[in-house]
Amino acid sequence: MSPQPSKRADLLEGTLRCVERLPPERITARAIARESGANLASIAYHFGSKDDLVTEAVIEGLDRWLEEIAAGLGELAAADPATRFRRAAEVMEEGRRERTGLARNFVGALAKAQHDPRVRELLADGFRRTRPALAALLGLGDDRAGEDAAGLLLALFDGLLFQSLLADDLAIEGPRMQRAQARVRTILPE
Repeated sequence: MSPQPSKRADLLEGTLRCVERLPPERITARAIARESGANLASIAYHFGSKDDLVTEAVIEGLDRWLEEIAAGLGELAAADPATRFRRAAEVMEEGRRERTGLARNFVGALAKAQHDPRVRELLADGFRRTRPALAALLGLGDDRAGEDAAGLLLALFDGLLFQSLLADDLAIEGPRMQRAQARVRTILPE
């Protein structure tokens, strides 16, 4: 018997809602079941464990955020990569405060990944999908160098996101981001 897609989808959506509003330590299997309207046992049936479900929900949330960034860049299809990057940073910043729970749970999933091979592989697969998608989105190319550049930019975005979880004044946005980029370019070799 194959898993029922609607219950699986309900669990994922309910978990996304939990991820958005609860700290990692408060996301329990019971909270997920209650939020999704699903049976508690269906978590193990569809996802293997609560941690795997939360990780998949975090990845889904990050994928959706990337889709929003892509939608925000739609009108800039012919623009140069630098313009597209600036707009991507703006769209990311616009959604950052709404995604605090997602970011917090992403950090939690990264911590779990150090001790849980399944969580580690789920996250690694997410990055393997995101790098080429981001490279295409920003016009960085579809080769290894383009994917590596996307990985570097993901590290920048993720690092700034994680810092802003600690204190809002650590967020670098708008003109500060542009000035910081200009400063970094002064030390990067051509």
